[in-house]
Parts: sequence; C-alpha cells; structure tokens
Amino acid sequence: MGGTGQTGGVADDTRLAFVHEIELDLADGTDPAAPGAAVTTALCGHWEHEGPCRWPHNNALDASAAVAVLHTLFIAPSADEAEVRARIDRALEEGRGWLALSGRPRPVAARERPLAARLAATLPS
Repeated sequence: MGGTGQTGGVADDTRLAFVHEIELDLADGTDPAAPGAAVTTALCGHWEHEGPCRWPHNNALDASAAVAVLHTLFIAPSADEAEVRARIDRALEEGRGWLALSGRPRPVAARERPLAARLAATLPS
C-alpha cells in the first residue's frame, strides 16, 4: 500500500483507507452487533446485501469500558470521505438502543493495515 491521506488514510490506487470512531452509550440489552448493522445499512443499503460494497468497510465494537466505541475502517476515494463519515454519524445518531456521544476520524493504525488491504482487494478492478 502507498502513502497516507490527510487524515491518516492508507493509499490504494485512487482509494484510501480511513477510520471513523464514535463513542456510544449502549442501553441494557442492546445487541452489540446493532450499531455496526446500522452503519452497514447506511453505507450499503442493507446490513445483509449481495455484491461488493461501494465503500468496503469493517465495524468493530469495543464495549470493554463504560462507554463503548465503534470503530469503522472504510475504503473510499478521498472525495467521498466526508460523505461516508456523515453517513456513519447520522446512522448512529438516529439509531435505537444507544446514544451517540461523539464521533471523530483517526489515523489507520499499523495493526489495521492488513484489514485495509483485504477490504481494498474486494473492489472491482
């Protein structure tokens, strides 16, 4: 993989890998997969879809602390970065079973680069 984007994205031709994370206050009994499903629905139209994603992504929820954090790693052209982040924020702000507290971009961590490469490889040539 090549260089990095302005917010720490990892280059893959014209597409970059980005991470967006958002803190969530999960209500008791909330399915821990629900926030990720909400993000996938916002990015792909449904959490269970056929074919490749327009914006390949992976959601990982860390609920080990009092405030959970959903990390979404996504692949997108830099021109789509703001739209993808807005869709993630909106999906989580409108979700049921949790309260979205704050969202922010962060650089792609070294440990996430292999996942970013696998997601980028799912894009049509």
